[in-house]
Amino acid sequence: MTQMTSLELVRSTAATIGGLGARYMLHPETAAVGTEAGYENGWAWYFTGRGGVLGDVDASVVAAAFGFFGEPMVRMMWETGLKTEGARAAGARYAAACAAFGRKRLQGTAGLERFNELAEKVMHSVDGSGLSLFVALRAEPAPSDAAGRAYWNLCLLREWRGSEHVVAVRASGLTPAQAILTGYPDPATGVKEASRRGFGDGHPDASPLQARRKQAEELTDALQASGYDVLTGEERAEMAALVDVIRDALDANA
Repeated sequence: MTQMTSLELVRSTAATIGGLGARYMLHPETAAVGTEAGYENGWAWYFTGRGGVLGDVDASVVAAAFGFFGEPMVRMMWETGLKTEGARAAGARYAAACAAFGRKRLQGTAGLERFNELAEKVMHSVDGSGLSLFVALRAEPAPSDAAGRAYWNLCLLREWRGSEHVVAVRASGLTPAQAILTGYPDPATGVKEASRRGFGDGHPDASPLQARRKQAEELTDALQASGYDVLTGEERAEMAALVDVIRDALDANA
């Protein structure tokens, strides 16, 4: 039977999980849930919904947990969103939208129960130190159906990597803004994205920091890989194959 190391599994699935796990967040279906609930705009719904699992905290806590958005932007949208409903209610609503997104697209897909078993075995073994957003989401009740739960678990895997990446970026000597600036082949794209994420304008040339950015990515991989050590080599290969199955189902039902 095919086997994979933990690092091979991380490197073969990280981009797929990252893309698929973000797909529901700003999707029109999810946006409609926020609009129906009375949120003033999509960003307020995003920040309050995604961050609501952290509880009734100051916006600076949400900014620290998210990492890759400027605090003034987070504060504006978090406080705007809280005018609609409390943080925990927003978090529950956003989680329900996540499950509904997956349920609609993954119903009847083969292997979801096994994917859930493997993903949960991994995530429940992860030491949550410094991973506040991931741990807050992990503590939420998971959907009871296989399809909704599979997409929920995929999104949790994404948030796990995101939280590890915040740690890795800081350990590599970068600020979150610098990580955004160095995260694209074209520096102009990094500058534009940093501005879009609320880090302002007028950034110095970040090209000398590329070595640190590479180090941050490698450290993120290593931090995640330790979590997959709880699986056998065969289980890791099986999980990689199941991520591909879920990707194909989500792509076919986009």
